[in-house]
Amino acid sequence: MSRKAKNSKGTTNALVDLGFEDAAELSAKAVLAMKLNGLIDQRNLSQTEAAAIIGMSQPKVSQVRRYKLQNISLERLMQALVSLDQHVQIVVQPARRAQAAGITVAA
Repeated sequence: MSRKAKNSKGTTNALVDLGFEDAAELSAKAVLAMKLNGLIDQRNLSQTEAAAIIGMSQPKVSQVRRYKLQNISLERLMQALVSLDQHVQIVVQPARRAQAAGITVAA
């Protein structure tokens, strides 16, 4: 998670605006973590219970709960969602002029 020179013109991604080189990946992780945290809340799971179900350590679950996602891969977040009975779908398609090449995650 490194930053480059600030972008003088705003975008639709605050992480890009703040100069993070890995803004697309961080945004994708944040969307997945929001969904994961929502499911943990919905099921009223403690961090220890969630860790047992999703196969992460309790400290890793704590990181997800606080959106400290630097040391957690996209793949690990997707696997955690699958462990909570979610279907994760990845779609690859050509970028269109109106939509630049990049990563978009919807949950």
